[in-house]
Amino acid sequence: MAQRIDIFDSTLRDGAQAEGISFSVEDKLKIVKALDTLGIAYIEAGNPGSNPKDIEFFEKVEAVKLKTAKLTAFGSTRRRDSSVDEDKNIRLLLSANTPAIAIFGKSWDFHVAEILKTTLEENLKMITDTVAYFKEKGKEVIYDAEHFFDGYKSNHAYAMRTLQAAAQGGADCLVLCDTNGGTFPFDIFKVVQEVKKNFGIKIGIHTHNDCGMAAANAIMAVEAGAGQVQGTYTGFGERCGNANLSTIIPNLQIKQHYICIPENQLVNLTKTARKISEIANVTLNERDPYVGNCAFAHKGGMHIDGVCKASSSFEHINPERVGNKRRFLMSEVSGRKTILDKIQEINPSVTKDSQETEAIIQKLKDLEHQGYQFEGAESTFELLIRKQLGKYKPFFELEKFKLMTEQPIKAEHSASALIKVKVGDQSEITAAEGDGPVHALDRALRKALEVFYPELAHVHLTDFKVRVIDSQSATAAKVRVLIESTDHESVWTTVGVSTDIIEASWIALVDSIEYKLLKELEKKEKVYT
Repeated sequence: MAQRIDIFDSTLRDGAQAEGISFSVEDKLKIVKALDTLGIAYIEAGNPGSNPKDIEFFEKVEAVKLKTAKLTAFGSTRRRDSSVDEDKNIRLLLSANTPAIAIFGKSWDFHVAEILKTTLEENLKMITDTVAYFKEKGKEVIYDAEHFFDGYKSNHAYAMRTLQAAAQGGADCLVLCDTNGGTFPFDIFKVVQEVKKNFGIKIGIHTHNDCGMAAANAIMAVEAGAGQVQGTYTGFGERCGNANLSTIIPNLQIKQHYICIPENQLVNLTKTARKISEIANVTLNERDPYVGNCAFAHKGGMHIDGVCKASSSFEHINPERVGNKRRFLMSEVSGRKTILDKIQEINPSVTKDSQETEAIIQKLKDLEHQGYQFEGAESTFELLIRKQLGKYKPFFELEKFKLMTEQPIKAEHSASALIKVKVGDQSEITAAEGDGPVHALDRALRKALEVFYPELAHVHLTDFKVRVIDSQSATAAKVRVLIESTDHESVWTTVGVSTDIIEASWIALVDSIEYKLLKELEKKEKVYT
């Protein structure tokens, strides 16, 4: 039988310490539900002693019925030279009313002396007293040995004594933390192996990515005997981030045959990563293994040909297994067959010798000469094919728009847009504000069209890239605009080219909206003609 590895998600605590991330109480509740649905074993939901927001969260989360996850409150050992009963933070931890509590304590003698300003013996008592207190209260206690690997290098004997102090208090799991993220995988393996040999309780691992090795370190720890892996679901966290659980889970479960989450939930790995990123207002790294938009994207003609003949030739797993999808990027190196395959997705009767094929290839060449690039804008390319095949009809007509910007910027929004669109015989006029003219135009366009197409309410722009593609032409230089959009379930990219950045943006925006509406129509009618 496959060994189970407990996944301990710290997105709401360690992830919230990342630069640019601030979760509301509602954000945290949504993430808890998403992680629980995925089958995560533990959700570290925050420190009730750190801020009023976390106190409010713990009050509200009690109403959430979790199916698989154990909610976990996080806090430190008691303060030096005080009793557990007198410690305010300890009382707040208890008031969170979670079945499990994660307690962190110092393992590095340097930290004990210079940060805590206490003795080595007092630190050991702080650990034992705190763990024992929560065990007496009926809590599952996970002890996080902060800076363990640095402490192990500095004073091996003392670092091990801190673990013994936690074990003496009754800790259910000893978590070895690479808090500074500076340890290499072979050292992780060696140390975890030694700790596992000396303690008869579950060992966990908590790694940071400061050397780019957090995922590798976590996996090596499991190979050495660790039974719990801590991290954040999309890898964000303080400094360079935490171990990325959306990478670690499939690596352990698919590659190494451990059980991390229910097998039927693997298909939701990508969806969950995108959902959490959206809630956090962070763009998911498109090159993240397994769940990134580029994880199964192929550009080279030889690669694409190989995948078409046998997917395993250039893919280490089937992308559908983790809820992702294969993408063939359109470019000058992708090959005629790749273009034909895209055409045949829309009209299977078209062959390589058909006039339609030649016309589309010629149109592709003409547009690339103008500055278009389709390798990262397959949605625009699909619309191009449909237009050439006569399988396209516009969903709306622009009557006019007007943009206004504010300088100097004093208000929250720096631009506003007024837009009038027509759908059938009906016109709609509306206005919206945004952080810049393109954002304002995007919001105004969707606001106007939501009257006719309510499904657009879930769509928003997630990335906006501009590149000057003819710098020799001075003021007449062309710009290429790439827009990435999402509806919380899928991500698509469109492109526009013009000498005017607003016009280029408009072209890409229209394609983005029409692509979404096209896919919604396909769901309803199966075939779009």
